[in-house]
Amino acid sequence: MNIGEAAKASGVSAKMIRYYEETGLIAKADRSLSGYRIYGDSEVHTLQFIRRARDLGFSVKAIGQLLELWQDRERASADVKAVALSHVAELKGKIAELEAMSKTLLHLAKNCQGDKRPDCPILDDLAGDH
Repeated sequence: MNIGEAAKASGVSAKMIRYYEETGLIAKADRSLSGYRIYGDSEVHTLQFIRRARDLGFSVKAIGQLLELWQDRERASADVKAVALSHVAELKGKIAELEAMSKTLLHLAKNCQGDKRPDCPILDDLAGDH
């Protein structure tokens, strides 16, 4: 199948497929005599793996590690678990940052009169005028 068909079958855009090839996340596709990329079921399955990993928020680097582990039938599941748990820790850190941002914005919004006057603690905070 060509890149458009592989994109449709995998749920990964053609642009991202090209990017993954450029970065070495996936092997460069074979080419037809006319120069078009050719993909098979195996490549589509790999792209589906990558799409699912991206859906879970893994970085391209972590996806590379997971792909290597997935393709290594001698792997230890502990290695896979370590990558997953490391990602969970990163996600929890991001969640904490987002909650802190939300709390700050809610505080600022509660202190904003929300009327026709120009005074605005939200803008004052953003400008550093505490």
